Amino acid sequence: MGSRGLPLPPLLLLLLLLGAALPPLLRPAESADPADPVSAERSLAWGPGLAAGLTLPVRYFYIQAVSAAGRNFSRSPPGRTQFKVVIKALSPKEVTRIYTPLPLDRNDGTFLMRYRMYGSVRKGLKIEILYGDQHVAQSPYILKGPVYHEYCDCPEEDPEIWQNVMSCPSQEPQITKDLISFPTIDLQRMLKEIPTKFSQTRGAIVHYTILNNHIYRRSLGKYTDFKMFSDEMFLSLARKVHLPDVEFYLNVGDWPVEYRKANDTPGPIPVISWCGSADSKDIVLPTYDVTHSTLETLRGVTNDLLSIQGNTGPFWENKTERALFRGRDSREERLHLVKLSKENPELLDAGITGYFFFREKEKELGKVQLMGFFDFFKYKYQVNVDGTVAAYRFPYLLLGDSLVLKQDSQYYEHFYIGLKPWKHYVPVKRNLEDLLEKIKWAKENDEEARKIAKEGQLMARELLQPHRLYCYYYKVLQKYAKRQASKPEIRDGMELVPQPDDRDSVCSCHRKKPLREDL
Repeated sequence: MGSRGLPLPPLLLLLLLLGAALPPLLRPAESADPADPVSAERSLAWGPGLAAGLTLPVRYFYIQAVSAAGRNFSRSPPGRTQFKVVIKALSPKEVTRIYTPLPLDRNDGTFLMRYRMYGSVRKGLKIEILYGDQHVAQSPYILKGPVYHEYCDCPEEDPEIWQNVMSCPSQEPQITKDLISFPTIDLQRMLKEIPTKFSQTRGAIVHYTILNNHIYRRSLGKYTDFKMFSDEMFLSLARKVHLPDVEFYLNVGDWPVEYRKANDTPGPIPVISWCGSADSKDIVLPTYDVTHSTLETLRGVTNDLLSIQGNTGPFWENKTERALFRGRDSREERLHLVKLSKENPELLDAGITGYFFFREKEKELGKVQLMGFFDFFKYKYQVNVDGTVAAYRFPYLLLGDSLVLKQDSQYYEHFYIGLKPWKHYVPVKRNLEDLLEKIKWAKENDEEARKIAKEGQLMARELLQPHRLYCYYYKVLQKYAKRQASKPEIRDGMELVPQPDDRDSVCSCHRKKPLREDL
C-alpha cells in the first residue's frame, strides 16, 4: 500500500484488507448530509481488488464517501460521482490491457469498482483512487507483483495459503449440513450404481475426476450440455489453487436426484447438484447461473453479482409502491400471480413473458414483453416464486434495493442457510394466499419494510461476493475428498478438460519457474 492518508486502527485495517463490509460499530453514528463536501483523505477504500495475490476473473473493491467531519455518506453525493480510478502496470516496460469501467454508485454512499485484467504483470500494479484530483484514503495502492490475470495457470500449491489470501470462511454451514449423511464416500459403489440409477432416468450426470490438478470427465446421459459451466469453473479454480484429488458426480439438471434417507437400505449416495431440496440429500454448489455470471462479468453478461449493485433503481421513497413479477410459466403459482394482478392492479404488476408449460393459458392470461432486469428495481417490492426449482433470480433480487417477498419453498441454493425470514425477506405461503396481505403490510409499514430490504441487501452483499463462490467450490471439493474411502481414478470414457492454451493465457508463473529480473 501507499503511505498517503490517515493511519487506520488495526481492526479496521484488517477488515479492509480482508474485503469485509464495514460493520455498523465502525460507522459514524450520524450520516453525512448529502450536501456536505466529500473528504478524499477521510474516505475509505477496501476489498479484494486491492490485494495482489487474490486472482479473480474480475477484481473489485469498494469506496466509502466520508465527509470532512468523518461522517459516512449514506446517500451518494449529488451529481455525477467525482470518484475515479486509474490502474496501470508499475513497470513502464510492461504493457497490459486492463478494462476499468467507472465506479458503480450503490446509492448508499458507497461505490463499487471493478476491473478485468487481460494479461499478467510481473512487477505489480499501481492503483490510484481519486476524488476530483485528490487521492482517496491511502491511494496510490501498490500491488507488488506478480499480479496474475484470470487465464494465467499458476495455482498456489498450499491450499491454506490460498484460503487465507481469499479470506475464505473457516466453515460453510450448508456444506457441513450436506455432508452429515456421508461420513465415508464409497467410490466403488458409486461407480457401479450411479451410471444405471441416475443417468438413465435423468440423463444429466457428469462424472468428474481431478488428479494432479488436471480435470477429467465423462458424460452420463444425453442432457449434459450444461457441463460447460462446471468445466469453466473447475478450470478457473485449478488455475488458482492446487485442487485435491477427488472423484465425484455432478448433476447438471434442474432437480435434485438423491431422495433416499440415511436409514434406507441401501442408503443415499453423494451426488453434487446446483439446487437442493428439503427432502433430498444432494450436496449443493453455487448455481450455474451465479457461477457463469461471475466468470463472465464485464464481458459476456450484463446481470451479475457486481453490476446489479450499481443499478438498483430510484431511492426507496421514489420507487413504485407495487409488487412486481416477470417470468416464464414454469410453475402454476406464476399463473395465479397474473390472475391476482388483474384483480388487484393497485398492489401487483405480474406478467408471463413466455409460455412453454401452460400454453393453453396464454389467451386467457396474456403475455407481456420482457423487462430489463435493472428496471425491476423501479418497484418497491419484488415477488420471488419458484420456477422448475428455486428461482435463480433470488440472489440478484436481494442485491437490489427492493423488498423481496419470497414464496415458501422446499428448494434452496447454497446461501439460503444464511438468511432469515422477516429479517432479510418477507415470507409468503406456498399457495400465495397471503401475498396481497403481505404487500398491504409492506405499504402500511414502510420503514420496517425498508429495513428488511436493506438487511437482505447487506447480507447478500456479504454472502455473494464473487471470491466467496470460489471459496465455496473449493471447500466442497476439499471436504468431499477427505471422505473418500479409496483413491480417485481416471475411468474408462473420461477425457481431459484442457486449460486454455492461447495468447490470452500466456503468463510467467513464479511457482513454476524463476522470474527474470530484467523487467
